[in-house]
Amino acid sequence: MTLFLATFFLIYGGMHVHAFLRSRGALNFGRNAGIPLGVFMLFMVFSPIAARFLEQAGFQYAARTLAWPIYTWMGFLLLFFSMSVFLDICRLTFRVIWRVFKKDMTFPSLSPARLFFFPLVLACCSAIYGFFEAGAVKTERVAIKTSKLPEGVKKIKIAQISDLHLGLMTIKTRLKRTIDIIKKEAPDILVSTGDLMDGQGAGLDGISGLFSELKPRHGKYAVTGNHEFYAGLDQALEFTKRAGFIVLRGSGMTVNGVLNIAGVDDAAGKKSGLLKEVDEKDLLSGLPGGLFTILLKHRPIVSMNSQEHFDLQLSGHTHNGQIFPFGLVVKLLYPNIAGLARLPGGGGLYSNRGSGTWGPPIRFLSPPEVAIFEIASE
Repeated sequence: MTLFLATFFLIYGGMHVHAFLRSRGALNFGRNAGIPLGVFMLFMVFSPIAARFLEQAGFQYAARTLAWPIYTWMGFLLLFFSMSVFLDICRLTFRVIWRVFKKDMTFPSLSPARLFFFPLVLACCSAIYGFFEAGAVKTERVAIKTSKLPEGVKKIKIAQISDLHLGLMTIKTRLKRTIDIIKKEAPDILVSTGDLMDGQGAGLDGISGLFSELKPRHGKYAVTGNHEFYAGLDQALEFTKRAGFIVLRGSGMTVNGVLNIAGVDDAAGKKSGLLKEVDEKDLLSGLPGGLFTILLKHRPIVSMNSQEHFDLQLSGHTHNGQIFPFGLVVKLLYPNIAGLARLPGGGGLYSNRGSGTWGPPIRFLSPPEVAIFEIASE
């Protein structure tokens, strides 16, 4: 966690320095304007921590009031920074081509003002678009053929949600839209692959009631994500169970004789000593053979010694970057950042883009999803 915070402040602080220098170059302001702007940016760098402390101290209204502007600003700044850097890369590329190949390539001369206002306008438009895209939940369908369903069972429908991050900034209309999609699909099984809850849980009672309206005939199952441990494991588990989920923590079961389902804790619990650590191979090989087996695991990391013992691993965590182009960075850590990937052992790994948002209430070129799996008998 310490490394994460240090990395966060280094990168996020650097983005503020970049924005400050670009704005000063464009507007040529003096100390009278520079000092207040610098103080504002310094406050915005550390304000996410302030909002978290307020929430933990029980000042929910103050925390929520602070969270909305600081996280919206965070999303806007991410967009401004990425577009500004992209513009710089284009300018540098043209200059290199001109110097290397001696080509007379025309590129618009960009003054400091244009270098600031052009990405500024684009970032504003993208942020507005991204706010609405974050509420446009997509239904992603995956068809899987198998010979491992019991005789007489032709098809099983499974709905997967992931990374809802319910907490301070939960927009109930967005969540209701997700719930309505699941209701319409009427799945046999509903799974949550972690980060269902993000905050301290105050004010989420009505939200757990929304999940209680979902009653798949073969049940609801969940695993922990890293944010369950950050938010406080006990209350996160209590909320998840109140929402009607069976939480699989290094455990598995056969669901009504139809298929096997197993789940493991996220590795974030190791530092706090709350991780229920198990060997995935031992866990999966202990389930009845011959049945279609699903592994729920928050991060899309496949254990090499267990991949032959499951048919489908369902994961989340990546958000597909949430705000483009940061998915390109996330892809360096998790090669299968979104969608279905076939594994050497014959199974599959599905990485859910996430059904909600973390931090900024914005998704840009990475819409949220509910994944629907139709597992049919060959």
